[in-house]
Amino acid sequence: MQEFPWIDVVAVLWFIALWVGYTLFAKRKARTVSCLSFELRRKRTDWMRQMLTRDNKMADVALISTLERNVSFFASSSMLILAGLLTAIASSDKIAQVLMQVMPWLDQVDGLMQFKLLFLGLIYVFTFFQFTWSLRQYGFGGVLIGAAPEGHNLPEDELQLYANRAAKVIDQAAHSFNYGLRAIYFSLAALAWFINVWLFMLATVIVLLVMKHREFHSKALKALQEV
Repeated sequence: MQEFPWIDVVAVLWFIALWVGYTLFAKRKARTVSCLSFELRRKRTDWMRQMLTRDNKMADVALISTLERNVSFFASSSMLILAGLLTAIASSDKIAQVLMQVMPWLDQVDGLMQFKLLFLGLIYVFTFFQFTWSLRQYGFGGVLIGAAPEGHNLPEDELQLYANRAAKVIDQAAHSFNYGLRAIYFSLAALAWFINVWLFMLATVIVLLVMKHREFHSKALKALQEV
């Protein structure tokens, strides 16, 4: 078996470095800079305060259920994609032949196609774990809503404390969901690897820039800041 080209190894390291680096960057910035995560954290705290003072909490339960359904859809989709990738690994030689017929300039090294498919599979294993953990945490949030005390009878400090803690649980669920979505975005960049390794590296940068724009400069963020 031939050795993998060094540029493919560099591309994988580049991909991982940008993914992990952006995750750490966004997490740190969200603590001090107005961004989607920062603004939504404030809104979740406001939501929990309002929930505590509402007599009828059916709307809050319905909202949590909607969020759970959204996450469940992505978790199920991740499993289906993962199953497809595992099937594709068994037919990687045929896939490589088809790609070389469509794109004759491809110089496919033995075993590289299997590695690319396995690499994508690992990404979707990660997404599945993130989505299912998000789903569980939203369930925890639903429990906190169900167990919420009557806010009208609580002192202000206790009301704020409960609201902060409940919002924190829901916020963590949203973060896990966001990590899963981010993995899907980066998996789209990894698809470019099947065409060209340089395109793979470029696509990784493009995906990162798109996510950064949406998180820190999107119109949705400006609307949240004005509310």
